[in-house]
Amino acid sequence: MKKRNVINLIRYHEDHNEAAFRSEAAEIARDFDASGDEQLAEYIMALISDANAFVPQSAEEGGTFFDKMDPSSTPLPLPQVISDDVTGVCNAIAHNAGVNKFLFQGPPGTGKTESARQIARITARDLYRVDFNLVVDSKLGQTAKNIGKLFREINSLRLPDKAIILFDEIDALALDRVNQQDVREMGRATSALLKELDGLNEQVVLIATTNLYKELDKALVRRFDATIDFGRYDREDLIDISEVMLSGLLQQFKGSGRNMRLFRKIISQMAEVPYPGDLRNMLKSALAFSNPDEPYDYLRRVYKQACPSSSVDNLAELRSQGFTVREMEALSGVSKSTISRELKETAYE
Repeated sequence: MKKRNVINLIRYHEDHNEAAFRSEAAEIARDFDASGDEQLAEYIMALISDANAFVPQSAEEGGTFFDKMDPSSTPLPLPQVISDDVTGVCNAIAHNAGVNKFLFQGPPGTGKTESARQIARITARDLYRVDFNLVVDSKLGQTAKNIGKLFREINSLRLPDKAIILFDEIDALALDRVNQQDVREMGRATSALLKELDGLNEQVVLIATTNLYKELDKALVRRFDATIDFGRYDREDLIDISEVMLSGLLQQFKGSGRNMRLFRKIISQMAEVPYPGDLRNMLKSALAFSNPDEPYDYLRRVYKQACPSSSVDNLAELRSQGFTVREMEALSGVSKSTISRELKETAYE
């Protein structure tokens, strides 16, 4: 415990800031736990828990092992098959019938975490993301103990029917170990997690995400009521989603020109269209770095991403890719008359 902890405790008490006071006490407990005094740490946590004062939902900073996230207000375009499953999750939560543990699996950037934020908004629940950096510990057996403490906090929530707990990349509990060769330690953590999932308060919704579904313990997968595959995008889905994303982003970049037909043609040139996470980053970067005096400069930048071995100055290649003279003008900055003349000259060669 440091001097600042004592000062903070006194200040929060005098300010009648109960949430900050409890959070500071929890930090002191963690310090004692890290220094080896587990009994004192557990005693401090018991005191603030027994007083029914440690209620993460009343504090913006959340609990010892998790923090509150803002729900998403940005539209999330998903393929219909995935959107239907996400709607099903919302319906299951609304029924409050004990179907409360969901596993979202799929490649990075497919919308797993963002869907959890959308679900929190739709169901009017608070969303808390577990910080695995605080749970996973290099000390023998400590990770399993932390998992127990984490679930005690979750099951002690003051309003469990208003909470969603997000285990983002749950594979970190088994795969992100300090010593991955210690199979016994990994087994302890997995066993503790299985036990705690069985005892989870049915009013609390738990959503876990993973990019490494095939590497998860099968017993862990069976603990979830439903698994949703976020990898079910086809090429047309991704092209359609890219249009929706660009439409939304163009509202922020008022000076940029809007030509969705040309944009779709450019994206269609990509050998492999990225998943939504990478798509959004690509489009935001193209718009942000574009010349504000050239309304279609961002489309040239997207074209460079789509066709890295091509150039907007190669008019013959643009024609072979199906672009019209008007579209070539927007991409190359060359006038239509000049383009038409050069294409004719090329045809005669």
